[in-house]
Amino acid sequence: MFKKKKTRSEVNLLTLVPERLVEHELGEDGIVTILAPRFTNRLMKKLIESRMKKRYVRIKLDEIGSAVWLLCDGRSDVGRVAETVSDRFGEKIQPCHDRLALFFAQLEASQFIRYSNLESAREAGCV
Repeated sequence: MFKKKKTRSEVNLLTLVPERLVEHELGEDGIVTILAPRFTNRLMKKLIESRMKKRYVRIKLDEIGSAVWLLCDGRSDVGRVAETVSDRFGEKIQPCHDRLALFFAQLEASQFIRYSNLESAREAGCV
């Protein structure tokens, strides 16, 4: 009757490999601005987006978010990203794993990233 909501609790987040799905701009100060498309629906894109001046919503990240975003290259897993930003920012990012889990959940919910190895991690039972 009701569909079971999919959860990530069965997979260890640290083993997942995030990859970016949207474009970004890198400022001279090292700050990333995510360029999120205004419309994802093909029909809306075709009809409305061509008439708009701004096709993207610009989302400016902070220093830590920018560092994490740039590490989402489709090769580094979340554990390696956590180590890198923890070494770089030290106490400023603590508690590192909790903050990264929330940030990655927001990025995935907004469809800005996906995990390239999610299915293989589920099959391997990385819990």
